[in-house]
Amino acid sequence: MFRSPYPDVEVPNLSVFDYLFAQLSDDDLERTALIDGPSGARWSYRDLRDQAVAVAGALAARGLRPGDVVGLLCPNTPAFAVVFHGALRAGLTVTTINSLYTPDEIAAQLADSSARLLITVSPLAQGASAAAEKVGLEPGDVVVLDGPGEAADGHPSLRDWLTAGQPAPDVRFDPATHLAVLPYSSGTTGLAKGVMLTHRNLVANVAQSAPTLEMVHDDVVLAVLPFFHIYGMTVLLNLALSQRAALVTMPRFDLEQFLALVEQHRCTYLFIAPPIAVALAKHPLVEGHDLASVHTIFSGAAPLDAALGHAVEARIGCRMKQGYGMTELSPVSHAIPPSVDLPLDSVGYTLPNTECKLLDPATGEEIAVPDDGESAPGELLVRGPQVMAGYLNNPLATSDTLEPDGFLHTGDIATVTSEGVVRIVERLKELIKYHGYQVAPAELEALLLSSPDVADVAVIGVRDEDGEEVPKAYVVVQPGHELDEQGVRDYVAARVAPHKKVRKVEFVEAIPKSSSGKILRKDLRAREAGRL
Repeated sequence: MFRSPYPDVEVPNLSVFDYLFAQLSDDDLERTALIDGPSGARWSYRDLRDQAVAVAGALAARGLRPGDVVGLLCPNTPAFAVVFHGALRAGLTVTTINSLYTPDEIAAQLADSSARLLITVSPLAQGASAAAEKVGLEPGDVVVLDGPGEAADGHPSLRDWLTAGQPAPDVRFDPATHLAVLPYSSGTTGLAKGVMLTHRNLVANVAQSAPTLEMVHDDVVLAVLPFFHIYGMTVLLNLALSQRAALVTMPRFDLEQFLALVEQHRCTYLFIAPPIAVALAKHPLVEGHDLASVHTIFSGAAPLDAALGHAVEARIGCRMKQGYGMTELSPVSHAIPPSVDLPLDSVGYTLPNTECKLLDPATGEEIAVPDDGESAPGELLVRGPQVMAGYLNNPLATSDTLEPDGFLHTGDIATVTSEGVVRIVERLKELIKYHGYQVAPAELEALLLSSPDVADVAVIGVRDEDGEEVPKAYVVVQPGHELDEQGVRDYVAARVAPHKKVRKVEFVEAIPKSSSGKILRKDLRAREAGRL
């Protein structure tokens, strides 16, 4: 096993709300916590805390009790932070939902998590209401934050909650076992599952990340990565608030607005995914903006190419770093500290309070850390206070991922140097990472098989012209039917969120399978490799 070169940090036995807001000083209360990017409106730490407390009171007044689940379908806005932390203050569990989801996908998550309430915004209200109806929620169980308005008719709003004057409930629970959030992840394989993260998981990961990511209270952080994703939730929302930094929120990525907000608010620390790095390295719009305030750009959610990262450094004049994690790790387990010069094709050091080991994927034997140089590759396993409690209502998937001794299988192949620097080599898991979002091949295959024109199908990730991993479908057409590439694309696009769309299609006579009927994806990958 190997550990972090950093000493362990204290993980206080507190709820997320108490950890972030109970110790605010008088000076902290007046600091800017949130800036709404599009409007420029500001929330101080006092505003955020007091409004979250008011939301907690309103939720309790509705009869919601600790342990109840509420769905939050909302892009990055200050209201997200208010409602998210208000729900946690009330002892509720928040299942955050991808803003791009279709009504069917929203309904599936609401049903699986047993959510009693769905909170959204007016642009998403129609889909949210349709999803809520599918799972038996009433119109009054759909809260439209930015009401009143046509889309919010018949629905409570954030204004209603903030003006209700209901006292926050007196709730008591064990942070080590009480679930704070239920984000959904496909894990190492298969369909999306509810990842049970406790208050201690989230508090621990913020405490662990603080010395490694080196954010300080004078930082102005642009929040473009979605808060509904665990990366945005922990590294942006919670870490920034814990350090008393200022967060500038963006509801969706637009390069022109991204650059303008960095310039306008003199943002200092940017957290991105690799597709944004491509734009920063290559797009001509960058030349028209003053980005001199940026000292660090940190990439996550998918592997960053080292040459691309160095191109961003040279063009922006900042430090480029990256890290590694997964939803099941709350999510961070490794990071390159801004002040440390490590190879950019690595994910840096293991976080404090965290142990790792590498297992030979063929034998299961533990791979030794070398005295010099780099180890042999092996599957990365991680143990620490950030490791999830398990998958909701799925003991089999939990036991497949979590060892009895607490180590979590990441499904990723890694190496480690004698100095403890970790490099991710490739993925064992079959998940496709499209622009940082997870796409499960099994989900797309099941969807395409529902088409009467498709006899069989397999989906893998392939590289497009820009080097991004995209879903490609190998399709066997039903005898007597006609189907073209656009027909396959359209069938999927009408039924899934945009990031799950099939981007490439190839028609084949048969899907390669093992004797047990399992798709031989390695044969399809070899087929793709033969074309390079």
